Amino acid sequence: MTGPDPLPTPAEGDVCVIGGGLAGIAAALRLADAGARVTLLESRPELGGATYSFQRDDLTVDTGQHVFLRCYSAYRELLARLGTDGDTDVQKRFSVPVLLPGRSAHLLTRSRLPAPAHLLPALSRYRLLDRGERLAAIRAAAALRHVDPDRRATDEESFGDWLTAHGQRPRAIRRLWDLITVAALNVPADRASLALAARVFRTGLLGSADAGDIGRPLVPLTDLHAIPARRVLAGLRVRVRTHARVGWIRQEEQGFRLGINGSELTTQAVVLAVPHPAAARLVPASAAPDAGRWSLLGAAPIVNVHLRYAAPVTELRFAAAVESPAQWIFDRSTPEMGGEQHLVVSLSAADAELARSTADLVAAQRAALAELFPAARATAVRDAFVTREPRATFRQGPGTRAYRPQAATRMPGLALAGAWTDTGWPDTMEGAVRSGTDAADVVCRHLASRPRHTEAAR
Repeated sequence: MTGPDPLPTPAEGDVCVIGGGLAGIAAALRLADAGARVTLLESRPELGGATYSFQRDDLTVDTGQHVFLRCYSAYRELLARLGTDGDTDVQKRFSVPVLLPGRSAHLLTRSRLPAPAHLLPALSRYRLLDRGERLAAIRAAAALRHVDPDRRATDEESFGDWLTAHGQRPRAIRRLWDLITVAALNVPADRASLALAARVFRTGLLGSADAGDIGRPLVPLTDLHAIPARRVLAGLRVRVRTHARVGWIRQEEQGFRLGINGSELTTQAVVLAVPHPAAARLVPASAAPDAGRWSLLGAAPIVNVHLRYAAPVTELRFAAAVESPAQWIFDRSTPEMGGEQHLVVSLSAADAELARSTADLVAAQRAALAELFPAARATAVRDAFVTREPRATFRQGPGTRAYRPQAATRMPGLALAGAWTDTGWPDTMEGAVRSGTDAADVVCRHLASRPRHTEAAR
């Protein structure tokens, strides 16, 4: 694991970071390390952005089931900085139980061979495909290693079209490729950018042998990110203001003026680390003339169905399902639950599910889990509820890179951050952290270029 590049020339001056998600936290840390006086503004009651938790009776519930890979170097570096890397569990070897209704679980796991041979046994023995499909999958995986995710032309092609052209039948796409694509990109292969899919598969599964080992939080997301971020930022004298909604940004001779909850704040530089619809409303037109096109990134939802069983129905800590209404299933039980089991079914690319009623979703997933786990058929469900994330990610389809802006804007001192910016990565926690570091570096270079005596009034 490697950390970020060396810091730019130390920055002196005031910087406001707008947005307290992972991108904003990463930017604030980077700026404070460089010597800037940082104020972090967050409109919600707590930091964390899309990675937050809430209480439901005696349960602490995460908004989404956020997992990461060993290759998420920037995100893992952030966890180490926050002191919470020990509050996660990273597999020693990539291993995913794959469930098909009516069949016992198949363990899809890498071997101890060096890359790229480490996945050869897994693909050649994947019994949810026939022999011809397995051989075709091996050939496609070999070809995917040569797809350049940084070429603009690659982004304009559909991953599904590429798979079809490389001999992948619909069943193989459903049972193998979409197992990863839907979870990682929040769209199925036929609607996914080839560039982003190639980034996922090349970096996470086809690069170094251990890159795709899966990491999971062992504590609620608020405890993993928000609370420790507050502590570390306070130690760096970063001023954190929650419930602070920014209404406008204006450029002035010595920097910027912000409208916040009816009051105003001046600053020399700004990192705007908010979702793209909010960024389009806030950024001055002269700073980003193409901001109107950011809406073309769209939004893709994720829905989570929570089922609290009276007794355990599976020993699996997590699993993926194919040919089932379920997708990825996580056991979020705690010792305090007294023998009950809290399973969460995470449904990505959930456009159809978003509009369904809670009762309908719960019934569908209870039936799906009963097909996958026979013990669930006769086990009472003590509680059931649904969480919805309508704008969980941008829609990561072909051609979207053209709408993703760089960190630097046309207005010196104003930088953009967020997983939706042009990081080269999908909309993930890794992309968010990388974007925050990139935006902070843009601002540091700007502040370092200013005369030392020029400061904006606080």
